[in-house]
Amino acid sequence: MIARRLHHASFPVTDLERAREFYEGVLGLEPIARPDLGFEGAWYRAGDCEIHLLVPPAGMDVGRPPEALNPMALHTAFTIDDYGSVAARLGAAGIDLLDLGEEAGQMWLRDPDGNVIELIAAR
Repeated sequence: MIARRLHHASFPVTDLERAREFYEGVLGLEPIARPDLGFEGAWYRAGDCEIHLLVPPAGMDVGRPPEALNPMALHTAFTIDDYGSVAARLGAAGIDLLDLGEEAGQMWLRDPDGNVIELIAAR
């Protein structure tokens, strides 16, 4: 096997401060040091993986998220420990969820730029 584990997932964002509020305040990710790469961004720790927020230069094509919440779209999934409390917290925060319920253990949401994120209960 060549690939041993996921190192990081990247999300293009348009407003770094708004994205930080979401990734830190809503998802509860821990910021980590990021080198100066010549463009804005932020890095986070998510278990053994990193999340990289990137602010692409104006006019650079980095693809587009789907127009509506769509679990079949390109997405990144995070394991969560307490499905019920996470669903309640996100609902109270007014986050639009596609929630399959605690038995299925899967829910999807979008960040402020429309990037699709799945939250899945640890088994």
